[in-house]
Amino acid sequence: MSNPQPLEEETYDMSGARLALTLCVTKAREGSEADLDALERMFQQLKFESTIKRDPTAQQFQEELDKFQQAMDARDDFISCAFVVLMAHGLEGRLKGEDGEMVELEDLFKVLNNKNCRALRAKPKVYIVQACRGEQRDPGETVSGDDIVMITKDSPQTIPTYTDILHVYSTVEGYIAYRHDKEGSCFIQTLVDVFTERKGPILELLTEVTRRMAEAELVQEGKPRKVNPEIQSTLRKRLYLQ
Repeated sequence: MSNPQPLEEETYDMSGARLALTLCVTKAREGSEADLDALERMFQQLKFESTIKRDPTAQQFQEELDKFQQAMDARDDFISCAFVVLMAHGLEGRLKGEDGEMVELEDLFKVLNNKNCRALRAKPKVYIVQACRGEQRDPGETVSGDDIVMITKDSPQTIPTYTDILHVYSTVEGYIAYRHDKEGSCFIQTLVDVFTERKGPILELLTEVTRRMAEAELVQEGKPRKVNPEIQSTLRKRLYLQ
């Protein structure tokens, strides 16, 4: 039996422009400003050109994403990477605009895929979603030892429509996400801490975010709660931000 070979360390070229768009509903979402401040600090440190739009309606979520895509495709310079941060109340697969109307996340995600955004074809696209994904609350379970399952997919030579995308959700499907009135959300604050204080490929950084959040005790209505992010990746290479 032959010896296993180490993985090739292929990385995304991060020498070009880095763009970030943050769409945040602040209305009835206490702590949002603390999250926006933290994100702005992170994007500055990681040398992103960052745009923030507060209180978009459902339709404006879509319009702002479309504008972001059109502006990128109109540029002549090399773009390395795009981050999109979406912060709002939500249910599974949908976000609630400032007007109370819902927008489908899938419609927002489609805008920057390899088919629809030429400038980001085969480039990393990172979506960070701070929103509830249902009504369930997790009281936590007692565990012994680690039990982690990782799913990988082979990617063929042609570029499929949906590669090079990373979705980072503040909570798993069906569950509530938590915010603190003044300090912001556990998810955004932890993510910013790790992304600004640590170096490594983004998936390893996100593992550290998950570890810290899994260890944190949140108390809601006097009851301890656990929350952990969910990461879905079709990245083909390693993504280093610093």
